[in-house]
Amino acid sequence: MKLEDTRAVVTGGASGLGLATVEAIIAGGGRAAILDLEKSNGAEVAAGLGESAVFVSTNVTSEDDVSAALDKAVEAFGAVNVAVNCAGIGSAMKTTGKSGAMPLDIFRFTIEVNLIGTFNVIRLAATRMLGNDPNEEGERGVIVNTASVAAFDGQIGQAAYSASKGGVVGMTLPIARDLARDGIRCCTIAPGTFDTPMLAMLAEEQRKALAAGIPFPSRLGAPPEYGRLACDIITNPYLNGETIRLDGALRMPPR
Repeated sequence: MKLEDTRAVVTGGASGLGLATVEAIIAGGGRAAILDLEKSNGAEVAAGLGESAVFVSTNVTSEDDVSAALDKAVEAFGAVNVAVNCAGIGSAMKTTGKSGAMPLDIFRFTIEVNLIGTFNVIRLAATRMLGNDPNEEGERGVIVNTASVAAFDGQIGQAAYSASKGGVVGMTLPIARDLARDGIRCCTIAPGTFDTPMLAMLAEEQRKALAAGIPFPSRLGAPPEYGRLACDIITNPYLNGETIRLDGALRMPPR
């Protein structure tokens, strides 16, 4: 799929990896709807990007919210042929410890947002893609998900987060197979340690320590590098059913 033909919805698109993806799509001539929470700065971001972007307040765990957002994207762009799932939350708590067992609500909410929210967007976006005319490759749509290296190298305290991201990795191939006959591809990116707003809250010493643990290049990942890979997936018709680590050869230690 050509970037100039891209009509995308990007969850978590108001900041970090999602925003970098929106910017990359628009720079390539495409258009993108920013789906993010009402409390985000998505409206200001979209206004700054001009007519190629719109903002729709969306909770990815809500069927009504996502359906309404997709309808607004179709109204604005004429179609939706790309969905990029960047919305997610972090959680860090050991399974049990001196303070007792991890509250089940923490585990449940992490799965609800990161895994179920991702699938909610996939199933509803793919249903709308079915009505698209196929391009010269027979494509009707492309789905790009965000997992994490924690899906493979989960650290102490990451049981909930790793389970949610492992679920995203695990469903990538079967979803690609589900949608293959309809000309819709599905891939996942598993980022390592990226310089996102979440990491910006850490002390500079901690950020330097994280960067030093990455083999090469020994620095935090830059969000535009994620956006570039998302666009590579969109534009390469033979990429399907794959999870791609984007991590500078990082393999996370236990802590």
